[in-house]
Amino acid sequence: MGFRENLKEQLSFSGMYVKELAARSGIKKQTIDTYLNVNNCMPSADAAVAIAQALGVTVEFLVTGRELRQKLAQVPVEARIASEIIAQMEVKNRKMAVAVLKSIKKQEDEEKASLV
Repeated sequence: MGFRENLKEQLSFSGMYVKELAARSGIKKQTIDTYLNVNNCMPSADAAVAIAQALGVTVEFLVTGRELRQKLAQVPVEARIASEIIAQMEVKNRKMAVAVLKSIKKQEDEEKASLV
């Protein structure tokens, strides 16, 4: 896989939207859209570093994809399935699904804390 595919996969994995990546990285949304939609379109080194930092990965990952495969091997299958389903949803439903998951996690944490 190349930069384009790895960037798409990491955006999906992180749950981040292109608009948010643009704000965090300082790279224009239209430029990131180009990286996502045009084959063999590589950013400058500075842009790749900014994007990688905003996503919490290395530039090497964005170019080779190696780190993500290692991360994915550690992620439970159910989480990968949920991530794929959420990535395919409309934005409003995606946000709602994430809110539901956060609520469930918060309740779980509160239950654990009350047992201590």
